[in-house]
Amino acid sequence: MSRKRFKTRFARSQAVSNCKITPEHLARDAIVYIRQSTPHQVVNNLESKRRQYGLVEREQALGWNDVQVIDDDLGRSANGDSTRHGFEKLLARICEGRGGIIVSIEASRLARNGREWHTLLEFCGFTNCLIADENQIYDPRQPDDRLVLGMKGAMREMGLSILHQRWRNQKTKSTPGRVVWNCSHWLSKIRPK
Repeated sequence: MSRKRFKTRFARSQAVSNCKITPEHLARDAIVYIRQSTPHQVVNNLESKRRQYGLVEREQALGWNDVQVIDDDLGRSANGDSTRHGFEKLLARICEGRGGIIVSIEASRLARNGREWHTLLEFCGFTNCLIADENQIYDPRQPDDRLVLGMKGAMREMGLSILHQRWRNQKTKSTPGRVVWNCSHWLSKIRPK
């Protein structure tokens, strides 16, 4: 695709997204949800952190004066064992009707599993809160947007399931005395002493 056609498609996509934003949304807070799964990512993936905090400027450019940042979950894994206080704070603000839009680098990363994802979609739809990522603004009350958001959540959950399955298979195939973890975020070899 040529650069000119891409810019035209992107501009058209932005115009459609912007027409979803109403004065009612702008009267409420824009909430930027920032998270990285491990302390290692927080220290070493500075570009990701910069891009996430950069979403504040994007929301201001779209018309929000009050942009709240929730970054309580930086360095916290999304596995089932840990409590994500930032996510709980996000849900509370939505339920109180204070959120006009929730923004994340990738919309499906807002929740860690299907139950949380669909709960978030229900709350946003009920309180008329938009969801946005780097590329698009979604209105969970519109059937087409709801379908896309549902698919994004399902694809993310399937991707995590495949990673867990590969991890378990790799663990059972290891030779005695040496375990190699072949997950992208675990780049170390663990050897018993």
